[in-house]
Amino acid sequence: MAREVRAYVDAVNARDLDALVAAFGPDGVVIDVTRPIRGHDAIREWARAEVIGGTLKVVSIAERRSNGQKLLVHWAPAGSGGWRAYYDFTVSGGRIVRADLQYA
Repeated sequence: MAREVRAYVDAVNARDLDALVAAFGPDGVVIDVTRPIRGHDAIREWARAEVIGGTLKVVSIAERRSNGQKLLVHWAPAGSGGWRAYYDFTVSGGRIVRADLQYA
């Protein structure tokens, strides 16, 4: 798994909000199904409200690219049995610049 992507997965499972935000470039964007979340402040608020406290298990690497990878994951928010989703990460300069999160 790409180092930048591993940093995100590890931060989610460690419940480390600061590390999750730091995995993104300053202008990074998360597309949560159709909702764009752009920049560190917005990513921090989204992660605090919707991510931290859940568990993220990587099922497989669905696609590898020179600038990122797409994962099939099992995402379980706190208090939920969870579901499968595709998390498609684009990386540049050692940080995530885009994370596109879609139901599988």
